[in-house]
Amino acid sequence: MLLVMGVTSVYGQGYVPTEENLKSREEFADSRFGVFIHWGIYSLFGQGEWHMNDGIDSKEYAKAAQAFYPHRYNAAEWVSAIKASGAKYICFTSRHHDGFSMWDTKQSDYNIMNTPYGKDVLRQLADECHRQGLKLHLYYSHLDWTREDYPAGRTGRHSKSLDNPDWRSYYNFMNAQLTELLTQYGEIGAIWFDGYWDHDSDKEPFDWELPYQYDMIHRLQPACLIGNNHHLTPFEGEDIQIFERDVPGENTAGLSGQEISRLPLETCQTMNGMWGYKVGDQNYKSVKELIHLLVRTSGKGANLLLNVGPQPDGTLPEAALVRLAEIGKWMSKNGDTIYGTQSGGYTQGDSIITTKKGNRLFLHILSSSVNSIDIPLDGKVRKIKEFATGEPLKYKFSKGRLTMDIIVPDDAPDYIIEVELK
Repeated sequence: MLLVMGVTSVYGQGYVPTEENLKSREEFADSRFGVFIHWGIYSLFGQGEWHMNDGIDSKEYAKAAQAFYPHRYNAAEWVSAIKASGAKYICFTSRHHDGFSMWDTKQSDYNIMNTPYGKDVLRQLADECHRQGLKLHLYYSHLDWTREDYPAGRTGRHSKSLDNPDWRSYYNFMNAQLTELLTQYGEIGAIWFDGYWDHDSDKEPFDWELPYQYDMIHRLQPACLIGNNHHLTPFEGEDIQIFERDVPGENTAGLSGQEISRLPLETCQTMNGMWGYKVGDQNYKSVKELIHLLVRTSGKGANLLLNVGPQPDGTLPEAALVRLAEIGKWMSKNGDTIYGTQSGGYTQGDSIITTKKGNRLFLHILSSSVNSIDIPLDGKVRKIKEFATGEPLKYKFSKGRLTMDIIVPDDAPDYIIEVELK
């Protein structure tokens, strides 16, 4: 409660987004699907992006930078595969909690240029995104397990000395890095912050000084959106609301209990179990499960940011590529029921999800066990058809309720019915 009160007193600043920002929000919401990329020197260990937090000394961990040589990294191949999946944007981890920067930063020597690879991977990715027409968002960690000037919170306490915190130094470092990212890599669609929760156990509220930082970002790129994975209701100055591992309104992972705002929404989720590459994690969700997740997020009026953890050689795992390709095939046929839609306002568990675009309501039937529909509708029905074939379907509409019998193919990941309303 104290933390929330502190947030309220700090963020009541009256942020007014620019016209460019409002347009970006609309484009973001229309896109509905993006791909998250968690990649850094942690991929060498093959234990996920939080490996350093397992009591590893930061100086020992940093030696991995001298072995990082992603010789098969090809930004054009990454972007082409992601674009073919139907995703409209990429969110790339510019700097994760281990403090290693994946671009040619002048603020620290601990970066991609001081590895055997010695090339700016973010530069290559940014240029390719701009060339192929995908938006580029940048993840940036607010916490740091390596820099001693970062006042350590509840994580990374065994990796470095805790005797030299200097918030002013660290805050200036972050803002200088963010300025680089927003002035040297072209248009950036969003800055995606993470790590605010590192101080959620402090006795007194920790002041991250976000208002100045947010204002700086909006001044450098007025159209750039700001999101913060703090697991709280949005703060003043934020443009999107993030839900980790759950669609809005659900909290199975224990990270998304916050109220749903009127901002554009985004759910981030892993394709397997980890965000960063983990050699032993082959527990990938099926294509059907991922399509259902995309439909369920869209049914809540939210985007899905689906994660891929590249391998240390710079390639995307084959299992991930196969799933991206299959999602792309599905989106090429059914994207009209996802892109640019709003929540249809009705769900029946995980079996029936609705999305809406203008006077078109799409009923997504996600279970072959559904053999009838009985749902409330606002307005009158003009006609109903099977989305895939355009074949008209029989129905009854009386006293604001739509009823109909259906047969869902066993092999259909999503049987879609289009309802045209008057």
